[in-house]
Amino acid sequence: MGSTPATGDARATDRPVREILGWSRGIVDPALRDAVETLPASMRRVAGYHFGWIDEHGRPDGAPAGKALRPALALLSARAVGGSAKDAVPAAVAVELVHNFSLLHDDVMDRDTTRRHRPTAWTVFGSGAAILAGDALLTLALDVLAAAAHPEAPRCVRTLSAAVQSLVGGQSADVSFEQRVDVGLAECLTMAEQKTAALLGCACELGAVFGNGAPERVGRLRGFGERIGLAFQHVDDLLGIWGEPEMTGKPAHSDLANRKKSLPVVAALTSDTAAGRELSQLYRGEGTLSGDDLARAADLVDVSGGRAWSRAQADQLTSDGLALLDQADPPDAPAADLAALARLVALRDR
Repeated sequence: MGSTPATGDARATDRPVREILGWSRGIVDPALRDAVETLPASMRRVAGYHFGWIDEHGRPDGAPAGKALRPALALLSARAVGGSAKDAVPAAVAVELVHNFSLLHDDVMDRDTTRRHRPTAWTVFGSGAAILAGDALLTLALDVLAAAAHPEAPRCVRTLSAAVQSLVGGQSADVSFEQRVDVGLAECLTMAEQKTAALLGCACELGAVFGNGAPERVGRLRGFGERIGLAFQHVDDLLGIWGEPEMTGKPAHSDLANRKKSLPVVAALTSDTAAGRELSQLYRGEGTLSGDDLARAADLVDVSGGRAWSRAQADQLTSDGLALLDQADPPDAPAADLAALARLVALRDR
């Protein structure tokens, strides 16, 4: 990489995050749409609605889409090892399909009614249809990788499969936490590593492999993605409590309403503080929290130190990830873009 590290100040190669994500979407979206078009008609309809391409009646729509962070990481990781972004399109499409498989299933399990400022797919088409559409996207992701014209494609299928198994394990732990009152901070961190960090690390690894990177560089980019992924989960959990609905697309205090044991909440519950003990009493109740209880719960997470802890963890993980990015020795332009995405992850709640 050039003389200016990824953690440094703005430079000639920097470009706005919006431009980076727009560039990535311009490359990935046509291939993503082509892949989804191969699904059975019933699955295409649900998936197309979920992606924001059509409305509930099947008419073309331009609904807000997600950031598509994972495919951008895959494309940039290919460039970071000297390859071409276009060579990594199968990897980028595959990780985006897996991510959206998990979102469709998560919305059903969490009974979330809003995503990206629209009713969730299961509320429109039913739980069964949403689950099946998620299954279809997962199978499609593996098909896309298996069909890729790259000698490492079979190994990449196994890499993605391992990431999916990790993601499913993390989601299973997350669901089980809702039924427990004794969730420890270490197991909550493990859950987040499995549920979120594994797929972001996989996105970077697959992109670097498709870019024909040397194993050492591939490993460092995977480590970068994993740390950024865990930082992402910390910030996502902060937004689940204090995020503005206009930004998150979900109601205020949405995670607290369902007594979700997110990272800052578990940090608060295990803090051995008066605020943490009061929060524990609120969380031991039944039904959803609402009104004054929601606001009080948010205050208790803050006062007990859960909010500050997650914020500090996100910052440290981002710093560690950027150090690994530097060690992967990418050219200046992809280094700057990857660093910009890392900062996006770390600063979303500010």
